Amino acid sequence: AFFGLMLGNVADLLLMVGLLAGVFHFPTIIALQYMLPRILETELMSRSDEARQYDEMDYRTVNSRFVADLLEVYPEPKDVLDVGTGTALIPVELCRQVATCRVMASDLSTAMLEQARYRIEIASMIGRIQLDRSDAKAMLYRDGMFDLVMCNGTLHQFADPLEVLYESLRVTAPEGWLFFRDLLRPVDTETLETLVGTYAGDGNDQQQLFRQSLQAALSLDEMRAAVAAIGFEPGTVQATSDRHWTWSARKPQA
Repeated sequence: AFFGLMLGNVADLLLMVGLLAGVFHFPTIIALQYMLPRILETELMSRSDEARQYDEMDYRTVNSRFVADLLEVYPEPKDVLDVGTGTALIPVELCRQVATCRVMASDLSTAMLEQARYRIEIASMIGRIQLDRSDAKAMLYRDGMFDLVMCNGTLHQFADPLEVLYESLRVTAPEGWLFFRDLLRPVDTETLETLVGTYAGDGNDQQQLFRQSLQAALSLDEMRAAVAAIGFEPGTVQATSDRHWTWSARKPQA
């Protein structure tokens, strides 16, 4: 057992050193993990029925928790970017709680943005939430444009999350905040199915969507290695539920 533990620690060390040195491209990490393999989803929900199905899932509890945890870290955000906004549920909730903030809600999926527009109109937030069709890997926003960049439940959709992290860091103002949360890939099939049964409701389609997202998610070690590669302490990423990690960090002053 001790020898196995040593091997695990050595593998983690090699993984971190290799990523920082540029030896490993991010997808290579998959081969070095000793858990469920990462199976990627498509990066884009392009159909209207997919967007509606996503929007119909009950995210109220996790969205409220995301915003509450965010505001504990940064109570008065002003100019906010939501990366991979989906149907803009998080921006709507944030604007309800912070009367002075404005949100750029970005997503590459036209279908998602159409559903988001409906959500924003219903919430009477058109004047405070701006929708933008944008690729998170190559954003057109200027450097340091936002004092807060947030991202919830999106990073697992990208084959190489480092591209998104670098871009998010670029558009964050010096001393601004980055607040990211996403699913945590389970260690085995039994845990995967337990999470699906607990949180995905009774519908087969919703369960399959959640199952696929869990399988595409990053492990805690993978996310810590990713933030280390862009200059942040690995410990700024923490497991914050049985199915989520959270990264909260402040960009250093230039």
